Formats: sequence, structure tokens, C-alpha cells
Amino acid sequence: MTRIIAGQAGGLRLAVPAAGTRPTSDRVRESLFGALESADAFDGARVLDLYAGSGALGLEALSRGAASADLVELSKAAAGVVRRNAQAVSRMTGRPAQVHHLGVHAYLLRATGPYDLVFSDPPYDIDDAAMTADLIALAPLLSDDALVIIERARRSTPPDLGAAGLEQMRSKVYGDTALWWAQPAAESQSR
Repeated sequence: MTRIIAGQAGGLRLAVPAAGTRPTSDRVRESLFGALESADAFDGARVLDLYAGSGALGLEALSRGAASADLVELSKAAAGVVRRNAQAVSRMTGRPAQVHHLGVHAYLLRATGPYDLVFSDPPYDIDDAAMTADLIALAPLLSDDALVIIERARRSTPPDLGAAGLEQMRSKVYGDTALWWAQPAAESQSR
């Protein structure tokens, strides 16, 4: 079972796609969202959840005070689940969550931004070149003080943040899950 941990929709159970997704564990989400709360990352933030799966990450941020959430999911079945979850959370929060049923890279090439908080939780088997291409496409859509959270398998190659003009703030490993926190690099903001 996946649920919204805290905020206006706290306790709400979220549906999870039957197959093809890997929901972020409650332990990882609780730790991540506690740290994001401490960083005051939610109030009025425009959130982007890439490879949304059930939408738990973007919808948790919406529950905790984000202004809006865009959730991107390629799988038709998963996008349907995300849409139902998003409608439930939006009803409880009064804030919009929009589901985009298409590939992440295609979405990034046509999105307008700016985004303040981005979750990128790709399938563990995504290749490094595709991950880097997504980060490069994401970079122009970020606000100057955006936070980007990338989740991958611990054994994965760390994301190539420099190629996208991002710099690592921190990283943390939880069992087989690794999280990288990144922000726009200072030199990319001065261009």
C-alpha cells in the first residue's frame, strides 16, 4: 500500500499500477520529504514528477503545499492510475495536478516551466545516455533556485549532472535506492 504521508491529503491511500513501476518505499519517501520540508521546498512550488508511476512523489509535494504538480508517465495503464490519484489529491488540496501521458523526453522538449521542485525516478534499467539527455532537456525549465531529486539504483552510475549545468548538493543511499539532490550550477544561472 502506498499513501500520502502528510499534509492536506495525509493518510490518503494511492492506487499503484499493477506492473511496470517501482514505487519509492515509504522509508525513502519519509526521509526525503522530511528533508525537503526542512528546506522549505513546498510552499508555492511548481512541481514536476518525471516517470510518475503512481504519482506518489509529486502528489506528496502537492499535499504539503506545492502550488501545482505536473506528472509525466508513458505507460497508459500507469497514467490512468496517476490520473485517479491526482484527482483525489487535488480534491483534498484544491490545487491542480495535471497528468501528461507521454514519454519524459518528449514532454521536456515541449514543456514551458519554470519548475521549482523536480522528481526524476526513472526505471532502474534506463541507460546513462537517456538519463543525461533528460537532464539536459530539463535544465532550461528550472527556476534559479530549483531542487532536482534523482532516484536510481545504488549500483547505477551517478547521473551526469554537469552535462546539464547542475551541481550536486547531496546524495544518500537507502538499501538499493540512491538519491541525488541537485540544483542549477551558479555559472549556468549567470548566462
